[in-house]
Amino acid sequence: MLNKKSILITGGTGSFGKQFCKMILKKFPKIKKIVIFSRDELKQFNMSNEEEFKHSKVRFFLGDVRDKDRLKRAFNDIDIVVHAAALKQVPTAEYNPTEFINTNVIGAQNIIEAAIDLKVKQVIALSTDKAVAPINLYGATKLCSDKLFIAANDYAGGKVKFSIVRYGNVISSRGSVIPKFKEIDKSNISNRFPLTSYEMTRFLISLEDGVKTVFFAINNQVGGEIYIPKMPSCKIVDLCKVINSARKIQIVGLRPGEKMHEELIQNHDSPDTIDIGKYYIILANNRLINKKRIKHYFKKKFKIKNMNEEFSYNSKINKFLNLKKLKTII
Repeated sequence: MLNKKSILITGGTGSFGKQFCKMILKKFPKIKKIVIFSRDELKQFNMSNEEEFKHSKVRFFLGDVRDKDRLKRAFNDIDIVVHAAALKQVPTAEYNPTEFINTNVIGAQNIIEAAIDLKVKQVIALSTDKAVAPINLYGATKLCSDKLFIAANDYAGGKVKFSIVRYGNVISSRGSVIPKFKEIDKSNISNRFPLTSYEMTRFLISLEDGVKTVFFAINNQVGGEIYIPKMPSCKIVDLCKVINSARKIQIVGLRPGEKMHEELIQNHDSPDTIDIGKYYIILANNRLINKKRIKHYFKKKFKIKNMNEEFSYNSKINKFLNLKKLKTII
């Protein structure tokens, strides 16, 4: 799949990018090159000094997705782009909306135009559950980004394939809830875990499963699909119990732009959604990327199931991790 290919990942010094790079080097020894594109010189320096990334096929390219000219230089001789760069913190987005728009929306359009101009073959963009029926600025920017990448298949005239991978909270990724609660517990910053509500739920996925979903998307891409891995839910209060059951909980209420539960597929998308076993796929119905044609492609490769009109994929109505399983994960 990736042997003899050149692949670039934006935001490549983040949690996902590092795991993605590790797994590529392990699974695809004949990869031509991996380009780590990001704007943080210190993170690039630190990553380049980690033993597993001291590899002749790993290159580091400093740049920002806001800079289209820099992207064009970086995309030279690249076959596949995985777009993981984004501003992601929900409260920060509420008070810095233009910064999130410039990176998450304008940056996405820059990726699209650079990929078309430099004749990249495939682009996979990472999305989030917060892009589904968004109530916060971060989710709204990611929804715009998703729409741009799906529409880009028409814009590119079929010469570049654009698809999306969408999933929930990544276990132990930088800035996520598990490291935050562990830090609180370890440092004794507070004698209580700050919790939005006892009822709050979230999807959880490991970094490895997130990377595997991207590999699957690259290997099966038609263009215009949204790939959604099946993953369990958890109650955030259960995370608190597993990290330290003796620590008390303080209910702090919803933060600006925060949801009690998350969705990965809304019921209005259900007529365009198929179940292929480990993954759901939302099929585009653009001018060039016809839904029936995509469905026919997947029907030849997988046993597919059409979803009914009432179907939605919600963290509240899902398979939950019990305390024992959560403890193993954490």
